Amino acid sequence: IGLLGDVLLRATPWGLNVTLFNIAFAAAMITLLWRNAPQFLTRPTIALFGALIFFASMFTWRDAIELRVADTIAIVAILSIIFIPRMKIATQIAGVFQYGVAFLWSGFNALFAPIMLMTMDIQWAKIPRTGATRHIVSVLRGVAIVTPLLLIFGGLFVAADAVYAGWVQRVFNIKPEIIVTHVVLTALFAWLSAGYLRGVLMQDDDTFSSPIPAVEPVASVVETTTASETSSPHLPNNLTVLEHINLSDPPNQPQPPKAEAPPKAEPARWDWAKFDNTVMPGGLTLGSVEIAVVLGLMNLLFLSFVIVQVPYLFGGMELVQNTPDFKLAAYARRGFGELVTVAGLVLPILLASHWLIRKESRVATILFRVLAGIQIALLFVIMASAAQRLFLLTGELGYGMTTIRLYPLIFMSWLAIVFVWFAATVLRGARNHFAWGALWSAFLILGATHLLDPDAFIAKTNVALMQQGRDFDAYYNSRLSDDAMPVLMSAFEDLNPKAQETVVRRFAERYQESKCEGDLRSWNLSRSRTQKMLTSNPDLVREMEAINALRSHRYNRMGETVGPDCGGERDG
Repeated sequence: IGLLGDVLLRATPWGLNVTLFNIAFAAAMITLLWRNAPQFLTRPTIALFGALIFFASMFTWRDAIELRVADTIAIVAILSIIFIPRMKIATQIAGVFQYGVAFLWSGFNALFAPIMLMTMDIQWAKIPRTGATRHIVSVLRGVAIVTPLLLIFGGLFVAADAVYAGWVQRVFNIKPEIIVTHVVLTALFAWLSAGYLRGVLMQDDDTFSSPIPAVEPVASVVETTTASETSSPHLPNNLTVLEHINLSDPPNQPQPPKAEAPPKAEPARWDWAKFDNTVMPGGLTLGSVEIAVVLGLMNLLFLSFVIVQVPYLFGGMELVQNTPDFKLAAYARRGFGELVTVAGLVLPILLASHWLIRKESRVATILFRVLAGIQIALLFVIMASAAQRLFLLTGELGYGMTTIRLYPLIFMSWLAIVFVWFAATVLRGARNHFAWGALWSAFLILGATHLLDPDAFIAKTNVALMQQGRDFDAYYNSRLSDDAMPVLMSAFEDLNPKAQETVVRRFAERYQESKCEGDLRSWNLSRSRTQKMLTSNPDLVREMEAINALRSHRYNRMGETVGPDCGGERDG
């Protein structure tokens, strides 16, 4: 895996290489689990592996940097959640807290578990040394000893003779920094993968040197007789010793049961499935009074804002325009981001408040359900107000769509689904199902966002507004990812001359950059489609080459080097 990571992921921009690496990593993990811990290969785990491969494959489809960041976060989250079964709790009933612990635990294992793997898990002394393995340790020791000597004497020889130095450079035509980067990347991927896989595979009851319990010797019963007994074969009543023993202890008598030793109490183990607020001091938990005060005051605050927003929410654009000293931009821009933040903060507050409710307080639980339900209803009105502000800002009289307007709207749409799921699970006493459903709703929204193609959607929206007479920001739209390039090309004839010049300059830059993107490891559908589009029009190619030639001439006169900068030896 270390070698594969170095070979694939050093090529940028990322595309097919991310997909291939994650498929290989998932296949390796599934194989190891199947061979060593098949009990962890449950349906939820298989579903998570499927989601991981899906989001990794999105690197070969879309080019928007926001989507690639979201896909990366999704992959990291999936790798973290795969650790949940190690906490002795089913993945689909784990809580948000357990998900957070799994993230920290997986990261800790990836960083530090290789130390335990190398020092404790692998019993080096018991590895059979036959054939070449008998001498591998000695060879490695010899190489470690002689390497600094070779470097010292070799450096002296190179400095002493120019002919010898030229010969060394021709034979070892490798830059030292290239070797270092290959070694570092290989070691990094190998180290993180070893630590992560060890954390996934190791069981709590795994032992590497279980001591054999010592067997207590059983004292043998030896019949002994005193000197008087041996010398006198008969006792009083003219009975022998054996007859006396039989009279005092008749044979075949039932023996009294032996008292059994009390079983040793096993040390209590931490149970993540039963983690609740009983671990907290009583003063930090919430009763009915605290719930009423906290959620009641928050509801009053939310209600005061909703009362002010209702006229604008139902009055629409007409009320906004007719309000004195009230500008559309001030109304839309000022509120949207703040309201999205409010919606994002309410969820963790409600989850934390519900977790802190005292178990014995039934009144507090009922009060929480009522007040939280009211707060969610008020929050939906606030979210509707935020959505209305965005529609005004990007509508016919607005200023167009951008990424910082579209992605918060998508995030808020996911929050709406999560709050409905919150009401269906937490408020109905099924909190253990909330996190799993919220996770898959996030995966669903992210998958739908890929289908939407955000950058292309933004460009289409802004082109449609331009055709209705609104201004078109050619510079911003041309700086979107390659997902938006086909939209700009199809609308090129509708642009004014100044906008066309801006777009063509951006096309020229992409044409220059595309000369460095022939590596199959970086293949991406959007980038490949853009390259074909730019090179299929001869007139456009000549114009782009002329622009790049003029740019090159201008910078060369300033003493700078221009041209396709492919990052030197970035791809090995």
